[in-house]
Amino acid sequence: MTVRKYLLLIMISMLTLPTITVSAEENQPAKNEVVYTILQPDGSQKEMYVVNSFEEVGNGEITDYGAYTDVKNLTDLSEINLNGDKVSLAAEQDNFFYQGNLEEQPLPWNFEIDYQLNGQDKDPEQMLGEDGRLRIEIKTSANSEIDSVFYENYLLQISLTFDGEHYQDVKAEDGTIANAGKNKQVTFTVMPEQDGHLVAEAQVKDYEQGPIEISAVPAFMAIDSPDLEDAKDEFRTLSDALAELASGAEDLQQGMSELNGGISELADGSSEFNDGMHEINNGSSDLVNGSSAIQEALQTMNESLQQQMNFDDLDELRSGLQELAAGLREASNGISDFDQNYFQAFDLLEEAMQEIPAYQITEADIANLRESDIDQELVESLLETYYMAQEAKTVYEDVQTEIETIIPTIEGIQEAQAEVITTLETMADQLETASEQLDLESSFQPLQDGVAALAEEYQGFHEGLVSYTDGVGQLTNSYESLHQGISELPEGAAALASGAGELSDGASQLSEATSDLPDQLQNQVDDMINEFDKSDFDPVSFVSDKNENVELVQFVIQTDAVEKETTEEEAEEPEEEKGWWEKLIDLFR
Repeated sequence: MTVRKYLLLIMISMLTLPTITVSAEENQPAKNEVVYTILQPDGSQKEMYVVNSFEEVGNGEITDYGAYTDVKNLTDLSEINLNGDKVSLAAEQDNFFYQGNLEEQPLPWNFEIDYQLNGQDKDPEQMLGEDGRLRIEIKTSANSEIDSVFYENYLLQISLTFDGEHYQDVKAEDGTIANAGKNKQVTFTVMPEQDGHLVAEAQVKDYEQGPIEISAVPAFMAIDSPDLEDAKDEFRTLSDALAELASGAEDLQQGMSELNGGISELADGSSEFNDGMHEINNGSSDLVNGSSAIQEALQTMNESLQQQMNFDDLDELRSGLQELAAGLREASNGISDFDQNYFQAFDLLEEAMQEIPAYQITEADIANLRESDIDQELVESLLETYYMAQEAKTVYEDVQTEIETIIPTIEGIQEAQAEVITTLETMADQLETASEQLDLESSFQPLQDGVAALAEEYQGFHEGLVSYTDGVGQLTNSYESLHQGISELPEGAAALASGAGELSDGASQLSEATSDLPDQLQNQVDDMINEFDKSDFDPVSFVSDKNENVELVQFVIQTDAVEKETTEEEAEEPEEEKGWWEKLIDLFR
């Protein structure tokens, strides 16, 4: 063979060798891994091994990987070669099993198990044979020393069995309790990507405890989206109702603003009216005193006329009549000004009272306000303002008739004064005419009669004037109390308007936040489904990332039982038939 041909053969071998290797790896049979782990009672790891199984192998070579300390054929007597982390074997069966033992290989989860007896922390070995209230607390969390793929995609199922001969009153707030013959079995589930904090309690007598069993499997289940149309319809109804609430709150705010403005005008008008009433009342004494002086003057004139008079007395009488008429005219002008001011103040008060809205707030509305999330101090202030406004309006309606009767009373006084003034002026003119005609005897008698009649009529007028001023005084005192209440309304109305504004803003924000409630519901459900739907998870090997075509990896974990030591007499008794788990353990000892 020439050198050229030899080199050509070497090159062909180098090119074809990798192809053959890849082809062998591509034909690697499907693999399953079951990771068995024994824990101490406190959750610390004790020992671990993996049972690897291959399906539909036929007759062929298998290459597997794992950091095993040793391996054991569980299928037949053929040899398995372990070279570093590479396992090689020749399978002659359709299904092949072998065991690989691991040391210092951490689990994907940390387990911490604490025990309390009668409220005291205890080591379970030290509690053997004791009685009391037992509390077992199990905490699970992600182990940061290993790939998080198992923590993120596997769910844990943790089971505790309580022997009915030793345990009573078993409780587990977050667990499921089921009967298993005479025993109670408590089962907890921890979802993927979740830490567990699990508590089981029981009344124990002669404490012993079987193993705590833990299984971890991939959460392969696909979660179908539920039919949410009915719920969406309910949420749409809620959104519409909240929108109507926001609209009503906006109307309420506008109404409260108008109420606030009306009450402010009411307070201003009431203040002016109250001041005018006090001014009138303060002037009443002067008016009565002036009228008394006129009454006394008329009485004096009447008495004087009953006596013999000369011309000088007649001139003095005429001057007195003219002065009396002028005084009454001045008093009449004062009453006319009072009448005008009173009428204007009454119009202002009437207009302000009409500005108070005639809202009717029912007891149900008040109860709803008090049960709402609105600041209750603000609610009570609003209600107090509402009650005061309604009371002011009620009091005004009660005294409105009395206030209105003052106007015709004043007008009657003015008419009476006008008649008296006209009579006085006529008498003065007649007296002057009589003096000019020097017919004192014939003219004097009518004058005497006229003054006597005038004095008598003025007596009635004066009494009416005194009654009128007394009424003004009573009205002034009564209205003062009403005004005090009205003057307190603006502050409460302002708080009411402010509170209505806050309510409107809050209702608007709530309406905006809930306007798309059906979509929010759907998004929340979709997010929850996506969080726990692991149907797209591709299994990976626990022992080595070199392993391919992995179909399933499971974890079977349990703690050591806490039991009393067996005596020699008990050892002589026939052994009970071992369970599946014990037989499996014996295979690897």
